[in-house]
Amino acid sequence: MACTCHEKDPLVPKIAKLEFVRRDTPDVTTFRIVSPEGEAPFEFKPGQCAMISVPPLGEAIFSITSSPTEVGYIECSIKKCGAVTDYLHTLEAGDEIGIRGPYGNNFPIEELKNKDLLFIGGGIGLAPLRSVINYVMDRRDEFGKVDIVYGARTPEDLVHPNDIYNVWPAAKETNVYLTVDREAKNWDGNVGFVPSYIKELGFDTNKVALVCGPPIMIKYVLQGLEEIGFKKEQVYTTLELKMKCGFGKCGRCNIGDKYVCKDGPVFRCDEIIELPDEY
Repeated sequence: MACTCHEKDPLVPKIAKLEFVRRDTPDVTTFRIVSPEGEAPFEFKPGQCAMISVPPLGEAIFSITSSPTEVGYIECSIKKCGAVTDYLHTLEAGDEIGIRGPYGNNFPIEELKNKDLLFIGGGIGLAPLRSVINYVMDRRDEFGKVDIVYGARTPEDLVHPNDIYNVWPAAKETNVYLTVDREAKNWDGNVGFVPSYIKELGFDTNKVALVCGPPIMIKYVLQGLEEIGFKKEQVYTTLELKMKCGFGKCGRCNIGDKYVCKDGPVFRCDEIIELPDEY
């Protein structure tokens, strides 16, 4: 009998296939991934990540965009920004990739129950937040009021348009606030950066905030939340963009004494030192 020890090795990718591919923006595509048997490649929790490989180009780690309440598949929304992602953007439904995971910790779902929630995302940073937002939407009675603030450079760069324009605003006790960086044709929504918009909206502080976006945005959103009265222990952020190997060997994801892949990517903000402007 042939040895199948590698099948249990967490560092060996499993074969998976793309069930469908959806272009969300000019440089962001969402991939629905299933096993060869048509099932989810593995179980996960909101906030965790998957390592996707495309031999011989290499592999990269991505946040999982779908909610574990959506059984039978996982989704990843991937921004085109390098050799691996460029290649992924050429793939079509039915093509095969390698996948392993899940990696990292998750948003503290049990601690969030019955609380009012404020989600703040920027650009592709909506991807990991979408997982926990859809979890909350699918179990809506278990959570309090929900506010979602999301911004991007232009209207065309706002990902998951069906969610932000149709699905989430229709949910009970849920408000969606959209903003873009600059004036645009046929855009009658807010214009301005997310950190400034947060302060303009004037949210009360009796809620938990979950934040994800470009590093500089996260830094100034956290500062803005503190200015309006949020304590660090009320705010969670995810730093999955800094993850590389996923299991604590490459040493490229440390922030102070924390390793994002081992201690995160989800952190309560009193657990981390001041963030760098970029990483």
